[in-house]
Formats: sequence, C-alpha cells, structure tokens
Amino acid sequence: MSEAERERGEGDKRPAARVAAAWAVHAFTASGVVTALLAIAALIAGDLRLALLWLGAALIIDGFDGPMARKVRVTEFAPRFDGAVLDLVIDYLTYTVIPALLIYRFGLVPPGWEIPAAAWIMTTSLYCFGNREMKTADNYFSGFPATWNLIVLCFYVLGTGPWANLAVIALLGVLTFVPFKYIHPFRVTTFRPLTLAVTALWALSTFWLVLRSGAGTPPAVASPAAWWTFLAASLYFLAICAWRTAKDREGPGKP
Repeated sequence: MSEAERERGEGDKRPAARVAAAWAVHAFTASGVVTALLAIAALIAGDLRLALLWLGAALIIDGFDGPMARKVRVTEFAPRFDGAVLDLVIDYLTYTVIPALLIYRFGLVPPGWEIPAAAWIMTTSLYCFGNREMKTADNYFSGFPATWNLIVLCFYVLGTGPWANLAVIALLGVLTFVPFKYIHPFRVTTFRPLTLAVTALWALSTFWLVLRSGAGTPPAVASPAAWWTFLAASLYFLAICAWRTAKDREGPGKP
C-alpha cells in the first residue's frame, strides 16, 4: 500500500466532526488575512485609527487560534495542512509588514527615515520568524518577538515624537538578536491568572483609547483613566520580562 493510500485509509477512520472542527480552526486562522487586507485598505485611505483597529482584530484572532488548535488537535485531524506555517505567514503580514507600512505612511519617524525604518523592521523580523528557538522551554519568546503592531500602537497611544520612535525602532531591531525573555500572555504559566487579567484590561483600555481618540483629541485627553490603565498594564508586562530575564542571568538551575 502506498503512503497516500495509507493516509487516505487513516483519514477515513477519523470522525468527520473532528476533521471539520480542525479545518474550521484553520479557516479561523486564515481569516486573519482578511483583517490584514482591511488594515491595508485603511492605511491607503489614510486612516491610522481604523488600521490599528483592524490590526487589533488580527491580534485577537492570533490570540485564540492557538488554544483552539490545541483543543481540537488539528495536527491529528488535519495533518496534511500545516497550521503553524499558516500562522507565521499571517503574523509576518500583520505583526511586521503592515506596521512597517504604517511607519512609512504616517510619518512616525523623522523625514527621510521612513524607508530605512520600515526596512529595518522588515529585515530584522525575518530572523525572528525563522528562528527555530523563538520560544523557550517555559513559553517565553527569546529575543524581541517582532510585535511591531504593538509598538506602533504604543507610539499612537503615548504620542511619542518621531526621533524617540526612531530610537525605539533601532533598539528593538537589535534586541531581536539578544536572548532576553518576552512574555507570551497566554502560554506562560507563572502568574497566569494575574497576567490574563492584566491582558484583558490592557486590551479593553487600548480599544477604548483608539476608538475615542481622533484629530485634535490624543488618547491621553480622550480618556485619561483608560490611558493610565494602558500605561500601568504595559509596565506590568515590561516588569515581568525584565524579572524573568534577570532570573536567567543569575545562572543555570534558577527557576
């Protein structure tokens, strides 16, 4: 019996409902490319707020598709389609390419630096997405995980200036290659209940700030309470990353 025939035979034994569920999760992951297209359309139209909202929708999809895939065991019930590759393709688009275009389109860096900054973002991120050791054994990211969508969002919410933005972009591009630890809010088990609660607060405050802000009404003015909540939550994530990285620096065998 050929390998193809054997795979077909094994496929016939899989419950149809489980196979359908596996493919439904793949379709859910793939829907991220639609939100990416809508973000690009908003970018072309010159609407930074709307582009950020669509990138937020893509982030929600990316946050839930992994747990869903593990729950329905997609590798077992849809083994011929690689959901991890699909996820990486969409992530590179929504985490890197579109944010780089936002940097270029909306002048978030000093004049003349738009192309170099966007190119730096897109090229350094290639290492992150090609790094086989991107995740550590305790589910942290090793090196800055190319979450440029969140960085552009921070530029918008915090209202930082072009030169400060350029310095942050330059630094984070370098940190892509440095094995500092960056938290995955859903996968890291240490302080998970607290982290999930902070993540929810961060997401809600961010959505509210982007929704309420506009021309002449920066996020800090649009909703000061949400702005401070966003800042406190962001500092929590930075503190966790710094703490876990420092624990590693203490030497092998440290928890």
